[in-house]
Amino acid sequence: MPQVTETELKKQLDAETFAPVYFFYGPETYIISSFVKRFLKKAGAVPFPDFNVQRFDGGETTVDAIADAVESLPFMAERKCVTVCDFDVEACPSTEQKKLYELLDRLSETTSLLFYCTGVEVDAKRSAKWKKFIAEVMKKGVVACMERRTQPDLEKLLCAAASKRGCELSRQDAARLINYAGNDLETLHHEMEKMCAYVESGTITRETIDRLATRNLETTVFMLGKAIVAGNYDKAYQVLDLLFYQNEEPVNVLAVLSSVYLDLYRVRAAVQSGFSAQEPAKYFDYKKKEFRLRNAERDVRPLSLSMLRASLNVLLETDVSLKSARGNRRIMMEEMIARLLIIAQKEKIA
Repeated sequence: MPQVTETELKKQLDAETFAPVYFFYGPETYIISSFVKRFLKKAGAVPFPDFNVQRFDGGETTVDAIADAVESLPFMAERKCVTVCDFDVEACPSTEQKKLYELLDRLSETTSLLFYCTGVEVDAKRSAKWKKFIAEVMKKGVVACMERRTQPDLEKLLCAAASKRGCELSRQDAARLINYAGNDLETLHHEMEKMCAYVESGTITRETIDRLATRNLETTVFMLGKAIVAGNYDKAYQVLDLLFYQNEEPVNVLAVLSSVYLDLYRVRAAVQSGFSAQEPAKYFDYKKKEFRLRNAERDVRPLSLSMLRASLNVLLETDVSLKSARGNRRIMMEEMIARLLIIAQKEKIA
């Protein structure tokens, strides 16, 4: 059967129409975990769960151990459940893969086997091994990919979560929280619990979000990039201080900052060539990240291609210096920002 949506999967589990095998994967690990709980609540609601529900860590088990669990009969119940977390098909030897697919071919109706990945990346488009695994599971059971929510969906979810806890949150301030903390649902869930605990039963204001929200690396570095291209010396060094205070690795900071400049360069080149700002999405991976191109379009107007090329050269030189581990890394980052600010200032004067 084809892959199912989250809505279809929820209906199947609630109706207790269980398949012999399931596979849950995707970037939204919070949703995966919630569906695993729902699966165990429905399919695992059997007498003697100590005997009829077995869980395996995919990184520490073997196909033989999974097969033993799957093929043993349930104890005084109609069904048993077996879950396997983070079984890495990509790293699985061919002999183990053969055993795995033989097991999937002989699954019985008395067991539901669930594979799910929250700590292993599943490349369902490029990896031949993952493609085969998904195809084999779909022959007998259900496959569901848990995708990231869109910005409007996240805003609605945050407002609903605040209301459920007796608090109020506007859509505009929900968007502000997302801009700070990112679009990971689990992170946003923890942020919302923190905000609601702080205000108790009141309104979560913009000031509360500014005071309490945890800034993720990408968001903070975007702030840094914006300050640099605007020529805002004070703001740029304040953000750099914050990044060092948070113990962020300079190499990681540089990687994100480089992506900011690449976005600007690609959008400037596209617009200057008579295309739209979304043109780079045809050639580079901007799926679910189209907002980066929109942000770049907003910020790139006063910037020239020559200025962006010069800035990218500075970033490349700093990357080489950092990775060669010569000298104080903080000084390297401070020098890099100074050079980028000088380039941005020259662009203003020109």
